[in-house]
Amino acid sequence: MPYTLPIVLPARLIETHRVDLSAPYSTGWGTTAHDVAAAPCGDLYALYQLYRHGGGTAGDQTGPAAGNFNYRIITRYAPDGVPLATALCCPSGAGEWASAVADGPDMTLCVLPDGLLSVNTHPDCTTLVAPDLSAVVGTYHTQGRQAFEEFAPGDPFACSISVTPSGRLLCTTTEYGVQGYGNSLTNIVGVADGPLTPDHKPSIQAVTSFDPEPAGQTQDDLRPHVLFDGRPVGLHNRPRPALREIFEPGRPVSRWDLSELFRPAPLSDELFVVPMRARRGSRGGAFAFALVNDQAEQKGRLLGMDPWADSPFTGECFNVAAGGGHAFHLNRYGLFAWNADGTLAIKLSTADKTFKPLTRFTLTTCSPAGELLLTHGEQHLILRVPVPEDIADLGKSVETALTAYRRERAALKKTWTPIGWHWVQDGAAVHHL
Repeated sequence: MPYTLPIVLPARLIETHRVDLSAPYSTGWGTTAHDVAAAPCGDLYALYQLYRHGGGTAGDQTGPAAGNFNYRIITRYAPDGVPLATALCCPSGAGEWASAVADGPDMTLCVLPDGLLSVNTHPDCTTLVAPDLSAVVGTYHTQGRQAFEEFAPGDPFACSISVTPSGRLLCTTTEYGVQGYGNSLTNIVGVADGPLTPDHKPSIQAVTSFDPEPAGQTQDDLRPHVLFDGRPVGLHNRPRPALREIFEPGRPVSRWDLSELFRPAPLSDELFVVPMRARRGSRGGAFAFALVNDQAEQKGRLLGMDPWADSPFTGECFNVAAGGGHAFHLNRYGLFAWNADGTLAIKLSTADKTFKPLTRFTLTTCSPAGELLLTHGEQHLILRVPVPEDIADLGKSVETALTAYRRERAALKKTWTPIGWHWVQDGAAVHHL
């Protein structure tokens, strides 16, 4: 099984829009990886974006060869790393098809226990896609609430989903008025009380909140499928104390003003890591990786990171992954691993020449097979790093994976002959969702 997989661009898409792959991104085009998800069978799914803004300088600017465009792209890989199929969704160019995938910011992927691929985005939009990427089989969609606009509740579910070891769904949902904003922002972490299918939307039992009292809510802001203490979350009903209250007891809330909650990671079926940060922060700013259980009890935080020397604000790296009873975080200063009790098990510093290449990677998730899945932002490659049984051997595993990455990258270049590290594929199935 290879360590390295290319993030592929469909040849027909490149030809249709006459994308100059050798042109710098400063000319208005680019591709960006957003997430990677893994199925228990070994298949991988990558989510990324291809776009052009301000395309062309002369002639007809509305045609596909010169005009602006934007696509979300999902590619499915076999366990041996071969790209099997690609799906295009959420196009924004003129004359494109109407996508059945709910579009929005902060889009993520999750493979559900029944094999369906869940595509989630804000505010609380969930699209269910067939495992082979051939069709959308279900959509839960809402526009959310916006200040000074007529509210249409829609049919929301969650803005992110992760699966616990036994198959429970760990979800985040939004609320209106978080930190006084006139839109819907992530504020609730909860656990679904059953499976999510195209025909059944389970209730989500809230286990923690971030903002204890969102502003300006009305009866319209109660979500019947998100519950706390047997009642819909909203108005004055949500888990308390909220994370802001726990991490700033007795202090002015200004340190956590304009803050945000990130996608949580399941350490076990009952214990979850919830990343949060002060949005106004810079290196040395306030952040925490909180521990919360499924009984709405706060269990502390992941310990051992220095607010300055290990700051995730450099490079804006706040993702946390979990697997095998350990939590993982990668930022520009190192790869960190914690035990389930929150104690730091090991740090691989990027000041060490061996691990310096990690500064170019972003951690997405941990696969059911126990692999950390990383993406390289410039070379558009996915790296699988096996997590050893003894976490003390993580350094050896990372070193082996990075060595394999260099070797396999060279082999991929000979086979694919990329232009500017862009891997163009012709021949695989391309679906329009």
